[in-house]
Amino acid sequence: MPNRLLLPTGETARDLSSLYLVSVLAAAMDAVVMNLLYANDRRGEYPPSLYADTRDLLDPFPQLKGEIRADVAVVGGGYTGLSAALHLARSGFDVVLLEAHRVGFGASGRNGGQLGSGQRQEVDWMERQLGRDTARRLWNLAEDAKALTRDLAAQAGVPVHDGVAHACRSADEVAHAHRLAAHLAEHYGYDKVVPLDRDGFRALVPSDAYVGGDLDGGAGHLHPLNLAIGMARLAGDAGARIYEGTHVHTIEHARKASDKTILRCDTGRVICDHVILGGNGYLGDLSTPVARRVMPINNYIVATEPLGDRAAQVLTRNVAVADTKFVVNYWRLSDDGRLIFGGGESVGYRFPRDIRAKVRPHLLSVYPGLKDVALPHGWGGTLAITMNRMPFFARPAPNCLSASGFSGHGVALATLAGRLMADAVAGQAAGFDAMAAVPGSNFPGGAMLRGPMLVAGMSWYALRDRLGF
Repeated sequence: MPNRLLLPTGETARDLSSLYLVSVLAAAMDAVVMNLLYANDRRGEYPPSLYADTRDLLDPFPQLKGEIRADVAVVGGGYTGLSAALHLARSGFDVVLLEAHRVGFGASGRNGGQLGSGQRQEVDWMERQLGRDTARRLWNLAEDAKALTRDLAAQAGVPVHDGVAHACRSADEVAHAHRLAAHLAEHYGYDKVVPLDRDGFRALVPSDAYVGGDLDGGAGHLHPLNLAIGMARLAGDAGARIYEGTHVHTIEHARKASDKTILRCDTGRVICDHVILGGNGYLGDLSTPVARRVMPINNYIVATEPLGDRAAQVLTRNVAVADTKFVVNYWRLSDDGRLIFGGGESVGYRFPRDIRAKVRPHLLSVYPGLKDVALPHGWGGTLAITMNRMPFFARPAPNCLSASGFSGHGVALATLAGRLMADAVAGQAAGFDAMAAVPGSNFPGGAMLRGPMLVAGMSWYALRDRLGF
């Protein structure tokens, strides 16, 4: 199945019921009236999750008070912003990072913890769309992203467990996965993907839901919130000034390169030479050019009680798994043997009332034998997607850099994005420009209607998932 968004057209679009259209428009109005930063979570607190319960301790950073000056101001305390602040500080820049809640509050502290290989789109897609030379350049950047993330995790004392399996639901998908593994080995020098037939895959993932796949030994998984906390500690040690509980409301961008940029917050303001936007799905309306290309979307995760001996009925090795559904199921085991399982998405700012009930059917479609297992943890998070599922790198204003829209593949790429933007501020923009050159398009419908149209497209593909197409 193509890994991109296609909105339904023709008869498919006309068959959407009037009731459904009403719900779609309600979701759009919800997005207009709610502030995503505060729609589902308490101010200044990590949302309840297994990750929050098992996080490394980190004292809160202060709130910004009054006016300060800096060489660079970074908006957002997730992987992108923390990596940018860390690398700028290590390069000698006076850098300020502004986070509305706590570092790692957003998708960086709530995701599935999978450190994936490559870009969000696979290399055969990139070769068709961009040519093999560009595809290879983007693949190499993604390999740099994994290496950087592993290095920062090691510096922060966050273990990385090797291996991500890709679960296929049809013989055609299995054949494609095996061709891709051979292609990576032959043309990209990457021989870490092991093709698996039905028996081989089931020996790794004891589920009847899949007919084969592969295992990428160069990918991995980790505790995502601890990675963010560790990066914040490293950035602070390097001299970055980090402010939490500091919501950037408006940015007065420089009109020309020699001007200053002003960021206005609840309790103060920052005057700087450069600004880096790292808010991803929580960026809101701080940049209209970014908002046209990047859509916030919610995803949901549950964690079981410790499975004990039953963990072997889920995974026989300590690897992570993601399947080929358009609305992807993904899972792994925690260090104490809990199944951490993600599935189900929604557009609109509010999370469902019962996240466990939303995710449980997806979990049981893979592991029906776990119907009696308790789900003490269930949480939601907001990521950001683009139309083509490739990250959106841009210069939306003079002396302003932005990277967002990692489309569920951001643990490594968002971390790399921060370093690439730090490099660009320092005058080394080749990596940033390579990512920024990837063509993309605005979401249709503008600010008001992009949400409803995305709901329609997602619902169509969710229906295909349910029907097994």
